[in-house]
Amino acid sequence: MSRHRLAFALLLFSPAVLFGQSGPQPPDDSAIYRYLAAEARRLDGRFLENVRSRADWEAIRPLLKRQYLEMLGLWPLPPRTPLKATVTGTLEFDDFVVEKIHFQSMPRLYVTANLYRPRNVEGRLPAVLYLCGHAGRGRDGNKTAYQHHGIWFAKHGYICLMLDTLQLGEIAGIHHGTYRYNRWWWHSLGYTPAGVECWNGIRAVDYLVSRPDVDPDRIAVTGRSGGGAATFWIAAADERLKVAVPVSGMSDLEDYVANRVINGHCDCMFLVNTYRWPWTYIAALIVPRPMLFLNSGRDRIFPMDGNERIRQRLERLYRLYTDKPEELFDVGTVPGPHRDQPELRLMAYRWINRHLKGSNEPVREGDLPKIEGKLLRVFPEELPADQINTRIDELFIRLPSERLPTDPSGYAVWRARKLADLKRLVFRDPVRTDSPPAALVLGTEPYEGAFQTEPGIHVLVRYTPPRDSNHGWIVIADESLATAPERYPAWVSGLTADGSALLVVVPRGVGPLAWQDPAPYFVRRSMVLLGRTVDGTRLLDVVRVADHVLRHPEAVTRWSIAGSGANGVLSAYAALLVPELERVRVVNPTTSHRQGPQLLNVLRIVDVPEALGMLAPRPLTIVTDRPEAFATTAALYRACGAEVRIERNN
Repeated sequence: MSRHRLAFALLLFSPAVLFGQSGPQPPDDSAIYRYLAAEARRLDGRFLENVRSRADWEAIRPLLKRQYLEMLGLWPLPPRTPLKATVTGTLEFDDFVVEKIHFQSMPRLYVTANLYRPRNVEGRLPAVLYLCGHAGRGRDGNKTAYQHHGIWFAKHGYICLMLDTLQLGEIAGIHHGTYRYNRWWWHSLGYTPAGVECWNGIRAVDYLVSRPDVDPDRIAVTGRSGGGAATFWIAAADERLKVAVPVSGMSDLEDYVANRVINGHCDCMFLVNTYRWPWTYIAALIVPRPMLFLNSGRDRIFPMDGNERIRQRLERLYRLYTDKPEELFDVGTVPGPHRDQPELRLMAYRWINRHLKGSNEPVREGDLPKIEGKLLRVFPEELPADQINTRIDELFIRLPSERLPTDPSGYAVWRARKLADLKRLVFRDPVRTDSPPAALVLGTEPYEGAFQTEPGIHVLVRYTPPRDSNHGWIVIADESLATAPERYPAWVSGLTADGSALLVVVPRGVGPLAWQDPAPYFVRRSMVLLGRTVDGTRLLDVVRVADHVLRHPEAVTRWSIAGSGANGVLSAYAALLVPELERVRVVNPTTSHRQGPQLLNVLRIVDVPEALGMLAPRPLTIVTDRPEAFATTAALYRACGAEVRIERNN
């Protein structure tokens, strides 16, 4: 190595140096934070991009609705199976009645609820679907913490159906799956508990419209905190809801990511942002139905700056429908923190009165009775033994179930369809970008340096030139390869035994580029709000390096790729996206994306054995202690008329 390059390499891989926008920077997380914040603002800035008229909006709205449902795990919509609605008990008071109800939004997925109604019902009444915030009430369900809302509505001539949430209901499922229970595979599955809450709400509307005492043309939805988010989810999905009053339920990407508010929220507050929406599109799907957006002035998890940006965006959209947008859309703010405040309730009551009853008179709450939580239990003793609430994350997303192809023509059709689905739902970034600021110099001398794969993102590359060969191996570095370059494991050293070159790529967040991430999981969770995963962006790093060196050949004109563990699987996907890579070698690959790598939505299309099979007929070597786990890979290679090489680990 020349003296100049050696000095640069020592500087580059020193623990005191990382890479920023234009070169070496101090080793902190400022570069990744800048990247995430810039991407959040870029996506938010696309709100109503190219929409200049009501016709423009209505032309794209059907596509947005489908994308929205898909990002919740609800496309195509699940079958509307029998609700099996059951009233397990009734509480009677002077002027209202409480029915204790459960129904099944899908077979064995139980939704527990209390329905509040006037004592003497005459005809069909307006109805309110109330969605609860995250108040822990144990076996009583969090619906009991919000009973005063239901009582007020019943005493003022409404039917109010109040739902328990998945996690805090009588049958407790899970909202906090990723960071609390390490279920990061939710992202590979495209699962979010927001989808369950939305579907439960849609089926709750099915139940309401089936009742003879409910006017199906006068149904509102409201709720606060987690219930405010669910208000958005359900109103955006179901147009039978004529009025929406979300309370402290949503901000925008700038707040969640750029202002780092995301870790104040659980997984049920977010969809999987596959299509990289400006977040306010969710609320926009409610337009032009009447919507009142409420919040508290000192709410730390729904800051006021986000509220104001959302107001401006929605007002712009409402103006496409009316010259008086304030008649259909308004915001309300009261002093204080994130709390169920009486002033917020009064504004919600008045707005719903105005749009369901035609009354704009002031309202008051008055003294409301308090019912003991235990009395409101739907299941006072035993919970149903057949419930799937506690494992709905395993069952909610419908995975592909199809026969594998058995001949070359069938394989070609199968592979083309799978690759198209992967590019639509998983790999949405183009392989090739504009020319990077500096090309890689991979000639006849060793080289260590940086390469920019996205604005603000640099990866490290370590190159060993070939010996009497024009072939090279790209290896995706894990922590050990990234931090101990002088001690390559045997499987890496073996790649160069025939004189091949070696190009080790250290992707973002690995080794010397590792993030400190002092706010736990901030980077990992933020990526999903931006339509990415950390593993997906690392794959992008490798793909763009591979594409670049293939387009700028010097001493090496032919390249193959290899990796170990989850990186082995990433190397296979890199080869799918860069077909010029000649061979693939994976060492001890994970057998399922449940163990990694985590790639957005990938399990909706393929798991690891199928993905490896998509490489056929390219030469593929799998080194593993579990050859039986890759029987599907071998079957796909046979269908293509080729053979995968499976070696047992020494």
